[in-house]
Amino acid sequence: MFLHRRIPAGSPSTRNSFRARLAVAAVVPTLALALAATTAACSAGDGSTAKANTGAEDTTPVTITFWHGLSSPHEVASIDAVLAEFHQKYPYITVQAVKAQDDDKINQAIRGGTAPDVASSFNANNVGGWCTSGAFQDLTPDIAADHVDMTQIPQAVQAYTAYAGKRCTMPWLADTFGLYYNKKLFAAAGIAAPPKTMTELADDAKKLTVRNPDGSIKTAGFMPYFGAYEMLTEHLLPSWGGSWLKADGTSNTASDPAFAAALSWQKNLVDWFGADKLAKFKAGMGDEFSAQNAFETGSLAMMVDGEWRTAFIKNDKSDVDYGTAPMPVADDKPDLYGSGFVGGNVIGIPRGAKHPAAAWKLVKFLTTDPDAVASFADAIGNVPTTLAALNSPNLALAKDPNFATFLEVFKNPKTSTTPASPNGGAYLTNFGPFADKWQNGKVPDLKAGLADIDKQNDAALKLSQ
Repeated sequence: MFLHRRIPAGSPSTRNSFRARLAVAAVVPTLALALAATTAACSAGDGSTAKANTGAEDTTPVTITFWHGLSSPHEVASIDAVLAEFHQKYPYITVQAVKAQDDDKINQAIRGGTAPDVASSFNANNVGGWCTSGAFQDLTPDIAADHVDMTQIPQAVQAYTAYAGKRCTMPWLADTFGLYYNKKLFAAAGIAAPPKTMTELADDAKKLTVRNPDGSIKTAGFMPYFGAYEMLTEHLLPSWGGSWLKADGTSNTASDPAFAAALSWQKNLVDWFGADKLAKFKAGMGDEFSAQNAFETGSLAMMVDGEWRTAFIKNDKSDVDYGTAPMPVADDKPDLYGSGFVGGNVIGIPRGAKHPAAAWKLVKFLTTDPDAVASFADAIGNVPTTLAALNSPNLALAKDPNFATFLEVFKNPKTSTTPASPNGGAYLTNFGPFADKWQNGKVPDLKAGLADIDKQNDAALKLSQ
């Protein structure tokens, strides 16, 4: 799945930011070249990243362009509705929105001197490169000039929208991950409540699993196989409190014991199921973003997923009786329970924007106005990215207990994300093939394998610098 995947009407789309990295392996070299070209093109710039774009007193009528990646009729209508609210507040600013734009088109426009005034992206992995190259303007002067209260944005969210001291993007709604569980299957297995520890998760998964006479999996209690739906290393690691990068940006996979602990837990459960049997079950799972999703049809009892699944279950008219909970955590990390993984869309002002003052007004409105953030979150079923919007009486999603789980996870101060890097998250790209070899028993020495990943990641980092 990548940015051009067709999205069912009414379905959220910021989930693309997490699955998009599956295609990054082919994109990172191109992105590095693109950023290098952008940096060269910007080296003779006008210094606009060092001054505020507020234009507080300027009410001259202006039309600005806004590129976004959403494409379904429902989502486009939702954006148009929030832009109408913006125009009502700033009647002298007309926004010309252009749908279905991706990062490649944005980069090309910046290099060609035809950048839009405002651009949004599903892929927060590109923030590090945009900030270091100057492809997107540093918003820090605007934030300071307008006294924007950044404490309204959780630290984990601030982390993926800035890099190396430059805040070149702002968060525009988020995805938060947790555990979905089938209440009917839980009751049949005599399980009273969702698991809170990883040991409980493994035990419950075994109780809930039903096998066919030949030993193949009929109903999976949980799907520990990496690559199955949202079962990704970055969604599992927060349960052990792991950190992908050190403070200096170098790789941390061998040094942080969380990686070995998380992978060992995962491999033990894979071995219990049988890697070959899990691979076969995975091949038969329905499309993740369809009514044939294995959880929605009842053949998967528990899964890692984002808040958007609540909307899918409703829209797909699934009869699954389900509940949601924070992801279980390592047995020796009980203080982490209630936290999880978060990420999402980003939005900013590209280099070369023709109307930066009006552009900043739009960015600020879309990302910090409580009513605008809450109404758009309600419209497309994502988590608001400010605490004020989370607590807004206008946030209808908060009344749904299954969705409310994700709001609480988002607010948790120990919720984490994948850090920005200057090379499009190459550390995640490098880890993917390793994780696949590991779960299939092709990594004889975990410690040595993690050390090798560190070498690959650090080489990629050096190349990008």
